[in-house]
Amino acid sequence: MQATMTPPAQTQAPIPVPPRVITTKDLSYLKDAMSWELSAFKKFHFFAQQAQNPQIKQALDKAGQMHQRHYQKLLTHLQVNNQTAMASLPQTQQSSQ
Repeated sequence: MQATMTPPAQTQAPIPVPPRVITTKDLSYLKDAMSWELSAFKKFHFFAQQAQNPQIKQALDKAGQMHQRHYQKLLTHLQVNNQTAMASLPQTQQSSQ
């Protein structure tokens, strides 16, 4: 008897535009990600200052700048008036049964 192989699950495409509203869970994820990016930026900056080899110093600076850009990008997702965004969403009708 031969086992049937199922095709691998397709990965879901990323959302092209972030949601207009940030949920509490989203905010928690964003805070964690920002903390990680800020920590990485600070570490790379520190080690770049300690490096004697110019090539290593440049590579560390480049990596630190990448994490700084990621931090700034995440920060832009928090610069939204969440109450205004929530008010602009269509209200769902709740049925009373």
